[in-house]
Amino acid sequence: MVPVNSPSSTVVLTTELGGLRLHSRGKVRDVYAAGDDLVIVATDRLSAFDCILPTGIPDKGRVLTQLSVFWFDFLRDLTATHFVTADVSRFPAEFQPHASLLEGRSMLVRRARMVDVECVARGYLAGSGWKEYRATGSVCGIALPAGLRESDRLPEPIFTPATKAQTGHDENISFGAMQTLVGAQVATRLRDLTLAIYAKAAAYAAERGILLADTKFEFGFIGEQLVLADEVLTPDSSRFWPADRYEPGRPQESFDKQYVRDYLETLAWDKTPPAPPLPDEVTARTAEKYRDAFRRLTGRELGA
Repeated sequence: MVPVNSPSSTVVLTTELGGLRLHSRGKVRDVYAAGDDLVIVATDRLSAFDCILPTGIPDKGRVLTQLSVFWFDFLRDLTATHFVTADVSRFPAEFQPHASLLEGRSMLVRRARMVDVECVARGYLAGSGWKEYRATGSVCGIALPAGLRESDRLPEPIFTPATKAQTGHDENISFGAMQTLVGAQVATRLRDLTLAIYAKAAAYAAERGILLADTKFEFGFIGEQLVLADEVLTPDSSRFWPADRYEPGRPQESFDKQYVRDYLETLAWDKTPPAPPLPDEVTARTAEKYRDAFRRLTGRELGA
């Protein structure tokens, strides 16, 4: 890994694990081949407006990994997952020379044939859903009551799939379009499982003073078994709102990178690369939002 000095801690922006084969590199994660399995390493990279920022967020990758591990265990009665272990000592031998840098921000997972659709559950009207509702009165083809405000709670959670994009924005699609892409049976299974997971997670989060506004999941198949994969219910894949500050009719405070987006909107930047660096204050406050989400949801401090 290549550490970069930060005001508060070491930040990992990219990984160079000598002797190991890089399988893929996304906006945030570096994935390495591990025999028949994979090792997913969450860096501290942050993207905004589809640009990866030059400034990393301390502990971000550790929050993403350790919160996902928490949810994989929490949801084990609802769904199988691709997760094997986050204990680096159980990773293949070739990963051991990098153990100190991998600890806390990586997990060994089984390879899965991924479904090329993001499975999104929404319990509140925000983000692209709010934008679409204002234009059409519906979200992904689902008609909603008239007169809803931004951040309003929906009458019931809805399933709003999206096509996955390696670069740029994911695109919302209708359930019918999803059925065409993956087949009616798989689409129905994914919709029902997504909404079941959302319901269980939202109820748990509410007990801890957090509203789960919306979230997206990724699923795949290991053999014939459908599994939950990638990251799960993190501040990068979900909108978490503090319940005690919730006020519909406006955007909400959140435990994610919205604070960074708001800061970038104040700059004379045209949202094309290269992205500007973040000042120390914005970096530190964003890092604390991620840590705070972890503490509230798990009831413990972030581990190694």
